[in-house]
Amino acid sequence: AGWWPALSRAARRHPWPTNVLLYGSLFSAGDALQQRLQGSEADWRQTRRVATLVVTFHANFNYVWLGLLERALPGSAPRAVLAKLLCDQVVGAFYTGMSILQEKDDIFLDLKQKFWNIYLSGLVYWPFVPLTNFSLVPVQWRTAYTGVCGFLWAIFVCFSQQSGDGTLKSAFTILRTKWTSAIEGSPEK
Repeated sequence: AGWWPALSRAARRHPWPTNVLLYGSLFSAGDALQQRLQGSEADWRQTRRVATLVVTFHANFNYVWLGLLERALPGSAPRAVLAKLLCDQVVGAFYTGMSILQEKDDIFLDLKQKFWNIYLSGLVYWPFVPLTNFSLVPVQWRTAYTGVCGFLWAIFVCFSQQSGDGTLKSAFTILRTKWTSAIEGSPEK
């Protein structure tokens, strides 16, 4: 695994671009994967829009935000982790940004229709990300770790933005239906 030492060196020497590119790559891959999980043809324009928004805004915001949190509340003691966890529960503007890039007439429609479902789904998922990030992950890997978690979240959010209602239940229902159809249609049956 010669790539791991090279990535570690890059993260130490150039933490900002390494983390931003890794985060952007993972989030974009999450969009592409959710399209495949739905059985859709690859929509590279959609993935390009996601990549543009994530690399130009989300990844940079996360890098700066996590750095500010670490400077303001240094360390991984339980008290510092809890304080960072509470500060980290900030809502992003993914739906509005995507609506602008998709040139939708009402750029706030998806946000209005899905915000609370996504927010509640996020409350199930995201508290564990900073909890593990601030207590277990070395400082130079925190943005990248958030990117890995963002990859998983991106699959869900991109699915919800394109065809779901923002609930975890809708995502699991679609996946179960697709997998059941695939198993029933397999030649081994």
